[in-house]
Amino acid sequence: MKKTVVMLWVFLSTALLIAGGNISPNLSAVADIPNKICKANKIYIEKDAQLMWQDQAYTDAEDGAYKRHHSVAKAGTWNHAMNYCRRLNYAGYTDWRLPTADELMHVHRKTGQVFTYYRGNDFWSSTPTTENRYYVVFPADAYQYKRVKKETNYIRCVRCIRESEKRSGSRLGTVAGEKEVSTFRSR
Repeated sequence: MKKTVVMLWVFLSTALLIAGGNISPNLSAVADIPNKICKANKIYIEKDAQLMWQDQAYTDAEDGAYKRHHSVAKAGTWNHAMNYCRRLNYAGYTDWRLPTADELMHVHRKTGQVFTYYRGNDFWSSTPTTENRYYVVFPADAYQYKRVKKETNYIRCVRCIRESEKRSGSRLGTVAGEKEVSTFRSR
């Protein structure tokens, strides 16, 4: 028994010495992490329609709610979508609403992706159809489709730009051209 224990100890010690390798390895450099790792809240201003769109990052919880047919923030049933937009306090404004199907189709027919944060799935509209259904708009083709109110879809709120805001321009940040975007700090 003693002989077996001694042999095992010698074997393990030898194995550890051989397998130990370089005891002072050179570690690879650590990658620089950018200061801006957080996603910035934005708005998209659609000049021709005089609309301001919510352009806010979608969270894992919202994506999960969409997949599991629950309602969380910017994903949920039609009733949730209406209430979410009505209660939204975003970019310093509280007059947000659920867009019409025409407004959603118009913004998604623009060349290129106008939103920084987007999803390739249906978005609720406030436009009713027949049989207690409402239209959703699929961003990839900008067409409207009928959906039952209890289905879960993504939500993007919109608000009309007032005449006084157009004149002052104080709260509307712009980038040259059609795509006017503003980044702001959320509270």
